[in-house]
Parts: sequence; C-alpha cells; structure tokens
Amino acid sequence: MSSPNSTLPLNATFVRPQFFYISGLSNLPNAKYYYIFLCFVYVVTILGNSFILFIIYMERSLHTPKYVAVFNLAIVDVCSSTAIIPKLIDTFLFDSQFIRYEACLANMCFVLFFSSLQSLILVVLAYDRFVAICFPLRYHNIITNTSMVVILAVMWAITALLAITTTLLFTRLSFCISIVINSYFCDYGPAINLACNDNSPTFIMGIFGTTIFFVAPVAVIALSYVCIIFALLKIATLEGRLKAMQTCTSHLILVAIFYLPICATCIATLSFTIHPNARIINTSLACVIPPMLNPIIYSLKTEEIMSAIKKLYRKRNKLNLHGTDK
Repeated sequence: MSSPNSTLPLNATFVRPQFFYISGLSNLPNAKYYYIFLCFVYVVTILGNSFILFIIYMERSLHTPKYVAVFNLAIVDVCSSTAIIPKLIDTFLFDSQFIRYEACLANMCFVLFFSSLQSLILVVLAYDRFVAICFPLRYHNIITNTSMVVILAVMWAITALLAITTTLLFTRLSFCISIVINSYFCDYGPAINLACNDNSPTFIMGIFGTTIFFVAPVAVIALSYVCIIFALLKIATLEGRLKAMQTCTSHLILVAIFYLPICATCIATLSFTIHPNARIINTSLACVIPPMLNPIIYSLKTEEIMSAIKKLYRKRNKLNLHGTDK
C-alpha cells in the first residue's frame, strides 16, 4: 500500500481516491492512552443513555413533551458517539488509518447528521423552558406530545436532507495532491481543504450548515433565556424565581458543555495558530463528552427523573417481596 503522503496524478481532470488517510494525533507520545480513554467514554455513554431511555419508556409520568425531546436527545447521543468512537478506536488502536472513499463519505454524513441534530434538540428543550416559564397558563395548550413529535420529526428530516446534500457536494471534489485528512475522522472541513478543484460550493455549504446548526441555535437559546430572565423578574417572590429557574439548570448545563468547547476552539483557531493535535483533542472531546454527561446531568439534576427512578425501584422491591412470599 502506498504512503499516505503519496501524490496522485496532477494531470487528471478529476481524481476520486480509493482511500483517505486519517492522520489523527500524529507525533503525540502515548496517544493510545487517549484512545483507550475514549473507549471508556463510549461505554459510559451507551450505559447512561440506555438507562435514561429505559426510565422514560417505563415511567408513564415521564411521557410528556419535555421528555419526548430528552428521549430523542438520548437516542442521538448514542448514535453520535457510535458514529465517531468505534471507528476511531479501530483506526488508531488497530492501525487501520486508511479508510475507503465510500466509508469516509458515510462516516462524514453520520457525524454531520447527529452532531447537528444534537444542537437542534437543545433548541427544542430551550423552547420548552421558554413556554413553560413565559406562558405557564398556556403551556399545555402550546406544547403537547403531538406538537413535540411533529417538531422533532421535521428537525430529523431537515437535518438528514442537509447532511446528505453536504455529503453529495463533497463527491464533486477532486483530490490530486494529498489524501491525508488531518483529523480523527472523515472531518468535512479538513477534507475539503485537500481538494484541487473549485471547492466553493462545498465551502459555502459548510458555512451555511455551521450557521444553521450552531450559530443560529446559540443565538436562539440565548434569546430564549433573555426572555426567561425578564419573566422571572416579574415573579413576586425570590423563592418562586429560584423554583422556576431550577427547572432550567439541567438544560443550561447541557448547553454549556455542548457549545462552550466548540466556541472556544473556533475562537482559538481565529485568534492564533493552534497546534493540529490540540485542535483534534479539543474537537474530539467536544463531540464525545456531552453525550456521556447528558444522562448523568438529567439523572442527578432533574427531580422528575429522580422520582421516576425511586418509583421504579419501589415497584421492583414490591415485586421481589411478592415473589418471595409465594
């Protein structure tokens, strides 16, 4: 097999390589320990989100619009981590850094799809909190299970359409100089920079996707919390304000752990030159840590989830006692 830096024919009008080479954390000592850590993160992510899915499915009191969105977030968290970590472990722990062109496209599409969907579901949860605090008397009329399912279904469809369109645009690129993607997966940004033909449409689509799925959601969430703060100031008692704000804490923590690392990496990249390995570590952690922490935060910080866990535990104990009596 040829070297990852081998030059492809320059005189070809259009070159579609058979493979890409994922460089990962090149020249980083003991990088394998970082990949083993990510393997641990993946196991915790699967167990934690499966637990949340089980609790919401089993407890009828959680069959509400808010937890329909949380249920979707848990599914997306599992899928997002599955799109990244198993392939990453296979690539770097087992030295299979060459990835077929078609497999690279699939990996790129799934990562774009699920990471974008995570962002949009956080917007849906912000909308739920906005209506609950700003229009409490109309909450059950505005947000129903049916309306929440429709909103989420539309988001799944739009995100899938844009992810597929973005990936199809990538197939128009010719790679005649390098096939080395300086990332830990088939990363859209570093990959389109390797093109030796006009990459303007793919670049514009990347900017459009970033605006729709990351910049706009941050702005919408920030605006919703400005409105929530104004609504809280109208509540007469401090106790009432704190109680209302407490219902937002889980969501605020999720927003912080999802967007802050991404924003910090973008600001660092624009402000000064960031080492490729530092960028890869930051972006990989930003992708895999939120799905791991989301179920932990919802289990520990949400009263309804804790009540549901206790209720299911008591039911199980009663069943065990009845079984023993028999």
